[in-house]
Amino acid sequence: MVVQSLRRALARGIEWPTVTLIAGCYGVWVIAGFAVWPDWPLVSLLLLSLAVALHSSICHEVLHGHPTRDSLVNEAFVFLPLGVIWPYRRFKAIHLRHHADERLTDPFDDPESYYRALWQYEAMPEAIKLVLRVNNTLLGRLVLGPPLGLVGLVAGDLRAIREGDRNVARAWALHLAGLAVVLPVVQFGFGMPVWLYLLVPVWIGHSIIAIRTYAEHQWSETPEGRTIIVERSPLAFFFLNNNLHLVHHKLPTVPWYRLPAQFRARRAEWIAMNGGYVFPNYRALLSAYLFKAKEPVVHPVLRRSPEPGRAFRPRVAAHRFGGLGATAVPAEPPRE
Repeated sequence: MVVQSLRRALARGIEWPTVTLIAGCYGVWVIAGFAVWPDWPLVSLLLLSLAVALHSSICHEVLHGHPTRDSLVNEAFVFLPLGVIWPYRRFKAIHLRHHADERLTDPFDDPESYYRALWQYEAMPEAIKLVLRVNNTLLGRLVLGPPLGLVGLVAGDLRAIREGDRNVARAWALHLAGLAVVLPVVQFGFGMPVWLYLLVPVWIGHSIIAIRTYAEHQWSETPEGRTIIVERSPLAFFFLNNNLHLVHHKLPTVPWYRLPAQFRARRAEWIAMNGGYVFPNYRALLSAYLFKAKEPVVHPVLRRSPEPGRAFRPRVAAHRFGGLGATAVPAEPPRE
């Protein structure tokens, strides 16, 4: 099956810049672990962290149909989960649901929303409320985002598996198969303790991605006004130009290396489209919101009270890969 898929992919064409990028990402990971770690451990940890961040962005690129038109071949390119946390198929299922722009930021209909429904928030313990408020600062997102993402993802998916969701179970089975390669290579090949790999490259790698996902979306009356543009940044390479996030949402099938040209060709139009939700760079975002929450925890407009006749099933609300600020959404309380 894989061979047939590869033949079809070759016949239809391959985006070689993305293939080269994937090879480079895995190559840096291997070199950093095998060659750099023994003599320059701090340099190795930095390179591994950057490889994890880049692999995150590559997974996002792949789920949008790159670098080939065959989904099985694309998945094979990212089968080894360098970032450990996210099963690729779970990320794909969740993120593609997020791309319904008319539902962006909805606490229930947007699976990547960080907002909470008012009635849901009011029922939470004070300690959880505090964690969510801290997580809405940029520093909090960098520190708390990865572990919150892991807890929320596992909690929601375990429940889905217990309820008989075979797709979720299959996604985790494939993910564990990939980890059965990655983690032994780290432990026995690199000679690096797995706990250190998780604590530094994995955590920092996902925190780098959290810089991008922190302010990607905000509430606006118009769907276009809900998605950010960060015009330039040295981090754009590791984000695969998804700092130009509105352009990606409007042109989700355009490959990463063509997004900047799309933005430059219509810059004024893009900025007008999202109502000026623009930052010149991530330094400006860090300066404004490192210790300050950009958005409230409670959605300012939607889901202010439970809706009769609608049952909300528990699920994971998590950022793309990234963002990894997932939390399990509790079911709507019983109504009279």
